Amino acid sequence: MLEILAERFNYIPIIILMMIGLYVVIATGNLVKRLVGLSLFQTSVFLLYITIGKVFGGSPPIIADDGHHGEDAGHGAEAGYGAEAAVAHGADGGEHAAEAADHAVDAAHQVAEIAYSNPLPHVLILTAIVVGVATLAVGLALVVRIREAYGTIEDDALNTADYSLESGSAE
Repeated sequence: MLEILAERFNYIPIIILMMIGLYVVIATGNLVKRLVGLSLFQTSVFLLYITIGKVFGGSPPIIADDGHHGEDAGHGAEAGYGAEAAVAHGADGGEHAAEAADHAVDAAHQVAEIAYSNPLPHVLILTAIVVGVATLAVGLALVVRIREAYGTIEDDALNTADYSLESGSAE
């Protein structure tokens, strides 16, 4: 049990942040505090997805330069890739074509054995951060306009003022 908790320790602060953000949104009547709570909740979700997307022991999804890349090796068929190169090598001799095929299979197995980190969760979270900041800015702009119109940003006072405007009574 202790081992499982140690492996997943990073989820504990994320869940605590998530619950604090949710509590602030539910418990407070101040609009700015609600926006801060939403931002805190949103940040905890970002951290959760980034934590889930991490591959331990994984390398960045960049194929390493092994010295056969560049001007010397060429690209595509010149480098020995593609059907045209296989036919050309096969015409030179069956033995050379078999060696090239074995080399290609070995290279494919080496690449398949390497664990790569998936960059997609990080890219999506980066986009979500930008959208979250823009949404927070719009929310704060709305709070400023509400403050100018009603003179308060407290939820109870806004409900009372809105009700008195609808019913026509002056309190």
